[in-house]
Amino acid sequence: MRLHCEAEVVSRHLPALGLRNRGKGVRALLSLCQQAPRSPPRPPAGRAGAPRPACLLVATLKDKRGTRYELKGNIEQFFTKFVDEGKATVRLKEPAVDICLSKANSSSLKSFLSALRLAHRGCDVETQFSPLTPVKTSEFENFKTKMVITSKKHYPLSKNFPYYLEHLQTSYCGLVRVDMRMLCLKNLKKLDLSHNHIKKLPATVGDLIHLQELNLNDNHLESFSVALCQSTLQKSLRSLDLSKNKIKALPVQFCQLRELTDLKLDDNELIQFPMKIGQLINLRFLSAARNKLPFLPSEFKNLSLEYLDLFGNTFEQPKALPVIMLQTPLTLLESSARTILHNRIPYGSHIIPFHLCQDLDTAKTCVCGGFCLNSFIQGMTTMNLHSVAHTVVLVDNMGGTEAPIISYFCSLSCYANSCEMLK
Repeated sequence: MRLHCEAEVVSRHLPALGLRNRGKGVRALLSLCQQAPRSPPRPPAGRAGAPRPACLLVATLKDKRGTRYELKGNIEQFFTKFVDEGKATVRLKEPAVDICLSKANSSSLKSFLSALRLAHRGCDVETQFSPLTPVKTSEFENFKTKMVITSKKHYPLSKNFPYYLEHLQTSYCGLVRVDMRMLCLKNLKKLDLSHNHIKKLPATVGDLIHLQELNLNDNHLESFSVALCQSTLQKSLRSLDLSKNKIKALPVQFCQLRELTDLKLDDNELIQFPMKIGQLINLRFLSAARNKLPFLPSEFKNLSLEYLDLFGNTFEQPKALPVIMLQTPLTLLESSARTILHNRIPYGSHIIPFHLCQDLDTAKTCVCGGFCLNSFIQGMTTMNLHSVAHTVVLVDNMGGTEAPIISYFCSLSCYANSCEMLK
């Protein structure tokens, strides 16, 4: 019986000596073996020999012969609070060490720990013991953390991807959909599916809880789903490349991916940015060149970027006259919506109808910081992009760095107070 994981053997004598452990595990292969007899006695006639006690063998790439630990009556304690995350610690009596395990398959880890408990109690272990021989380098293959595939002929069809992959690239493989086997790689931090023919992303991509970088450059995507925006990617995703696709718009929920630092949207068919784009407070790199953006949303001015590229968009000239949509008096819907948003009252489809949630999600932000739904004044002006980014790629071939921006006003007084900005 064997277990692939990361392991660190920590001596409990170190603190007494004023020393500290490294605090970092290494790739290891744990094997449940039977002790080899020191001098095999001849069993009495008519009696079978007693079963040999089990031992734990911890082998690494640097130490393929491994270190052997006795198990019978030698385990002081198991620490299994985080076993569902693939983590556990086995505390031995002699030697006084803690064997700290991590990055293991949770179900395999549970089975392995059960076998260790039986071996500790001296019970029969109903599993096949591994041989007490040096581990081969090939046996660490499943512990690969990086795999790069750049052609169809190298794409694995008959075998699974190594379970412990953290970086997977499958480019130029002709994929028309995301391989569901990839979505079982729970340690994945970087997924590169660029230069394929993928048209749609499954919502289960959001189950990759450690995913930090997602590259979908040069595919056939037409949208980025709301389900992905509301998945665990909210907490993990740092870099997203959607360039060279067919995306026309991103949902307003896209701005819930607030850990994003790098966003590439070049060469799509974008006709607008999400209205709440200013909520991407960690965004530092934004590239959306060669799209069809006519203007920027009002919250764009809340960004704080290091690099911005909006070259080749079809920006419109600002309109001289504002669009007036004021309602007097305010409707009950408008008044209620403003109150909910102003006081940050939680809402959801389990409390109010779904269409009302959509209205609240897409509410416009006034220059005063308030909110408006259907009662507003809309004005357009220009903004110098250097006000939101340190480095700005020219907007056009004329050397311009200004772009039109929409502004909303919740009342006539807000508009009057800001009229200087609209000149």
